[in-house]
Amino acid sequence: MQMVKKIFITLFIAWFALLVFMPKQELYYKLEEELAKNEIKINKKSIDEGLFSLTLKQASVYVKGIKVATIEELTLFTLLFYTKVELDSFLLDDTLKAMAPQQTDKAILSHSVLSPLEASVSAEGSFGVIEGSVDLTERKLHIDFNETKEIETIKSQLKKDEKGWYYETSF
Repeated sequence: MQMVKKIFITLFIAWFALLVFMPKQELYYKLEEELAKNEIKINKKSIDEGLFSLTLKQASVYVKGIKVATIEELTLFTLLFYTKVELDSFLLDDTLKAMAPQQTDKAILSHSVLSPLEASVSAEGSFGVIEGSVDLTERKLHIDFNETKEIETIKSQLKKDEKGWYYETSF
């Protein structure tokens, strides 16, 4: 019994040390390199590194040199078996407001090892409250609009069933 206890303590200490000493900023810069291959650039004011997280403050997103969005705060949190990306105050550029809701107050994308081929999405903003999932094997995104507010501009892209409005697409 003592041997099993020592093994679990050793594994926990190794896992904790890996998380604490993980090069979070270098992983972020690697993500920037991968995004640059698709001509996507993130310009941030500051990066704060936490114990288990990395936070970008006042980030602007550019696609092919055109500013498409501003994010007040983007937080990447990981425990290796659970990862969460949280966006606070996501604002689309005025030129895109006809294609998508302009203001998102909070958005969360999370992934767990317990369901490795699926990620969950939730958000609230000027459009109301949404929840959805991303199926990574079938490459599908499904979003349910639980509470709708200002969806007139995107209603043509939505479908309706007995539960309400939803959006589905493949990528």
